[in-house]
Amino acid sequence: MQERKSVIIDAGHGGSDPGAVYERRQEKDDALNLALAVGRILENNGVDVMYTRINDVYDTPLEKAQIANESGADYLVSIHRNAMPIPGTASGIMSLVYENGGTAELMGKNINQELARLGFQDLGVMERPGLIILRKSDMPAVLVEAGFLDNPADNEMFDRNFWQIAQAIANGVLTTIRQEEEMKPRYYQIQIGSYLNRKMAEEAAAQLTEQGYPAFYVYQDGYYKVRVGAYLNLDNAVHMEQKLKRNGYPTMMILEPGIY
Repeated sequence: MQERKSVIIDAGHGGSDPGAVYERRQEKDDALNLALAVGRILENNGVDVMYTRINDVYDTPLEKAQIANESGADYLVSIHRNAMPIPGTASGIMSLVYENGGTAELMGKNINQELARLGFQDLGVMERPGLIILRKSDMPAVLVEAGFLDNPADNEMFDRNFWQIAQAIANGVLTTIRQEEEMKPRYYQIQIGSYLNRKMAEEAAAQLTEQGYPAFYVYQDGYYKVRVGAYLNLDNAVHMEQKLKRNGYPTMMILEPGIY
């Protein structure tokens, strides 16, 4: 059974910190609107979503990283818009990570790829170890620069395709979750019983353990499920299942991700 994942979304800046400003447009507003839209889409796709802010308040980048860490989320996505010292001299999207080579880089590439399909220039995934929210977060963290706020063409793209941009970022996150799930080793386990009562499951697992079986129980879908073994090799699992059957146990083969 696939584990339900959680994402905390950070809307960049806020309150007394407007972020980039171009004419009357402020980064903090675009970031919040987009963060809430991305979160809504992720929730509709079975992801647990939390936020560092849902209104116009200010927390330091360190405080935001602490909020993310305390949430226990699996991933952090920070939403921003870019700017240049000379307005209008750059265009496109990019993702920033603490360092390349891990889940954060994978997510950054997936998000960038989805945004590029909308017509944005993909400026790549870049390492930014100096950014506190990336450096201090405990989970894989990506800071998304959703176009340049000081570029009228990027702003037009942002406004015209707002929900498509939110969907693209969400798709990048969902793709990463799926890819990570597919990369996990999967183990064959033999289930011998499923109980509503925890004490009954504990007693059944204890009896199996006394008989020399590597038994345990898990809680899934409202039931305590008693299982034996966790085998990468199917032949080993089949051998154990046959042994259990010979000793009178009802069995069912289960294939689970490697979470033990």
